[in-house]
Formats: sequence, structure tokens, C-alpha cells
Amino acid sequence: MKLHVTHTTDYRYTAPLRYALQTLWLTPQSGPSQNVHFWTLGAPGKLFTQRDVFGNTINSYTFVGKLADNVRWSLVNAAGNVETLGIAEFTDAPSMPHPHLFLRATDLAQPNQRLADFGRRFVTPSATPGYADLGMLLALSQGVAGAVSYQKYSTDVTTTALQAFDAGTGVCQDQAHVMVAICRSLGIPARYVSGYFYAANEPDLASHAWVDVCLDVTARRWVSIDVTHSCPIDQRHVRLAMGTDYNACPPIKGVRHGGGLETMTVTIGIEPV
Repeated sequence: MKLHVTHTTDYRYTAPLRYALQTLWLTPQSGPSQNVHFWTLGAPGKLFTQRDVFGNTINSYTFVGKLADNVRWSLVNAAGNVETLGIAEFTDAPSMPHPHLFLRATDLAQPNQRLADFGRRFVTPSATPGYADLGMLLALSQGVAGAVSYQKYSTDVTTTALQAFDAGTGVCQDQAHVMVAICRSLGIPARYVSGYFYAANEPDLASHAWVDVCLDVTARRWVSIDVTHSCPIDQRHVRLAMGTDYNACPPIKGVRHGGGLETMTVTIGIEPV
């Protein structure tokens, strides 16, 4: 499937913006699950491209306003065509971090005994260390989706996996964090993935999140699982970036000086072409 994606982030300020430094995780890469035919980024300053430690393409820019300026808004635009291939299982390149890095506890996806106890309802330890069973992981994803039901606006980007698990509600980001935290609690490397999801009847899921779980540590073999839909990723998914949790690969992160109060509006469109 070939999908056209548009992603606009509109910042508005109550006072003139004097300075801003932002980093964008808004550039998908070609890989086992997709081919990027073209992709463009627009920002208020010159973009500088590099790779982060997880292999994501990131772009940074700096905005400096003059005292005479009265800039009270800024736009970041991303758009392009991506051919999705529906391949969920893949092997990391040798240059990628070792799977054991993704056992590390992070602020949003901490291992926890209660999460481990929940996970053992669906996943039993492998007789061979470093291996995980795909069928069990899919059953776990279904269990997580049932325990943390999808509810818009029930959480925010600071909500931890345990908080979402205890509340019993969240969004795709929270369901992914819970899945990651449970896997880590069971000794299975797992990581957070940001991306886009195409469904004509689910526009709220255009901005989406899912997980990579390691099936074979030695072979660096992974599978991408959409916890919200309890399935391996397919042609509806466009992969943007991945990291240890949301904080490692947010769409945009930065600092600013001036601007007063800030409001942000995000508009995402994804359509087949």
C-alpha cells in the first residue's frame, strides 16, 4: 500500500518568541517494513540532519527573533509518500544497539513486579534464554489492550506504564508503554515505536505507537506488534522512529525563550495514493 502522510504542528504564543531550539523525530526511513518514496520537512529555521543512537533520522533547527520582531506563531510541516510492505518480523543491523539495552528501566516503562505477574498469565519462560514466543506475545498484547482500554484524553505524555495499568485506561502510547514494561519485567527486550496508522474509520489513530519485541537476542530478531489492535503491524502502519520509550523519540522536543503561554495544534492526514 502507498500512503500519503501530512503532519503539521502549529505553535501559537501570547508574547513574542525570542529563541527556540527544537529537534524533530519526523522522518521515516526505508527498511524491512516500508519504502519511503519522498519526504519533506519545513520549519522556521534551517534544518540540520543527523542520526541518533537508535538509528533514527533526526533534524534540529534554531530560531532567533530580533527585538523588533513580533513573532507569535511557528509551524513545523512534514509530508511524503511511503509504500508500506506489511512485514512485521525483521533483523536489526549489527550497527544497532544490542537488544539487552532495551531491558533497561526508563521513566515511562519501568519494570514492576505487578506487571510481571500480569505478564506471566500469557507468557511462560522460554527453555532457551534469549528467545520469546510470538504467539504468547500476541496473547499478551491482547491482554494489555483489555487491561488498558483505549480512551482519548485519559492520559498525557508524562503518564507512566504503571499509572496507565492501574487506571485501566489510556491511549496507544500508554498501551505500548505497558507492553514494553511487562516484557522488560519478564526479561524480554522491548522498545517503543512511533508512527502513523491508516484507517478510514479511526482518524484519531493517525498518530500511533506500537512496540518492537525481541524474539531472538543472539540473532537480533524482532517483531513489531500493534498493542491497540493486538496484531503484528501490517500495511496500515508507517514507522517513524523508535527508542526506549516516548521520551527517547517524541515527534518534537525542544526549549524556548519568550513566547509567554504556548498552545499547540497537531493536524495529521494519511490517505492511500
